[in-house]
Amino acid sequence: MSYKSLEHATDAIFEVNAENLEDAFVAAAKSVIETILDPSTIEEKEEKVLAVSGKDLRYLLYNWLEELIILTITDGFAARTVTVKIEKNSEYRISAKLKGEKIDIKKHHFRVEIKAPTFHEMEIRQNGGIYMRYLLDL
Repeated sequence: MSYKSLEHATDAIFEVNAENLEDAFVAAAKSVIETILDPSTIEEKEEKVLAVSGKDLRYLLYNWLEELIILTITDGFAARTVTVKIEKNSEYRISAKLKGEKIDIKKHHFRVEIKAPTFHEMEIRQNGGIYMRYLLDL
């Protein structure tokens, strides 16, 4: 599982490659957290649970990224580890556990604020593995 940041003048573009959906969505979570904070400074003092759904994988990714941004920027929670379980019935659903602590701007080395994910340039492919590409508006 890996992600990489691509060059862009004003936004953050990421590509994720993973063996399965769970690993891909964990990598996407890490890309959000590491854009905002330095995760090596975060301690696992408390746990948060997130439930996110989407009518398809694109909406699931968008909603997932949006919830992570809200949890970090609005709610002030710095996550160090993320585990997810993804199920599909009539829609996709993520059940996630995040371990971390309340944000301390100085301790966690606040980097940049993410405004929102976008559907612009979003791409998800499943061909023996998972490839995702998405843009975060900074």
